[in-house]
Amino acid sequence: MTARLPVFPLGMVLFPGLVLPLHIFEERYRALVRHLVGLPEGAAREFGVVAIRAGWEVAPGPGRASPSGSGEVTLHEVGCTAELRQVTELDDGGFDIVTVGRRRFRIAEVDDSSLPYLTARVEWLPEPSGTDEVADLLAARVISVFRQYLGLIRPDPEEISEQLPEDPTVLSHLVAATAALTVADRQRLLAIDDTAARLRAELRLLNREAALLRQVRAVPVPLSELASPPAPN
Repeated sequence: MTARLPVFPLGMVLFPGLVLPLHIFEERYRALVRHLVGLPEGAAREFGVVAIRAGWEVAPGPGRASPSGSGEVTLHEVGCTAELRQVTELDDGGFDIVTVGRRRFRIAEVDDSSLPYLTARVEWLPEPSGTDEVADLLAARVISVFRQYLGLIRPDPEEISEQLPEDPTVLSHLVAATAALTVADRQRLLAIDDTAARLRAELRLLNREAALLRQVRAVPVPLSELASPPAPN
């Protein structure tokens, strides 16, 4: 099944269930927000968020949404829709919006000429349903490793006492979105259809990141020196 979506390129990856606030100030994306707000009651007010693969040297993050760079831009194939939940119109005509990630898709064709903003024909990606014993077992392991990882990056124990979701798919999306991963790592996780496979990949990434954090803490020199370029021979 395919559909046509407005597409919003960003320098980040959105996952289902995750909140994404955006400040909209470029005119073509103001037009997108106005279009969504003007849809009939009950219509899906959502657009596709797709991470930029290459181009537009300075890609905006979640707080500042204006992919206004010039030249060619290449997008990743897999993205996630953002459902519009809250809109605040600003005095200058811009918007502050709050969105929530909803469903994953794969881009089949991009149209950059019909409307002021990009649109794309997309194919919806499957989401698992029902119980999966393997995913349940992996989820328990991911929760344990993720808490250890959080203990390395958050010195305050109260910050890691929050309840983590038990649903394996929801957990996999939360971990992918909140761990300190690269856009490339997050993009690979988003593109995985099977929850168990995503959780396995996250175990590898979390163990990798935890090992790096322990190694950095064990180095007996200031971190500022590690960031300095090596002296010439």
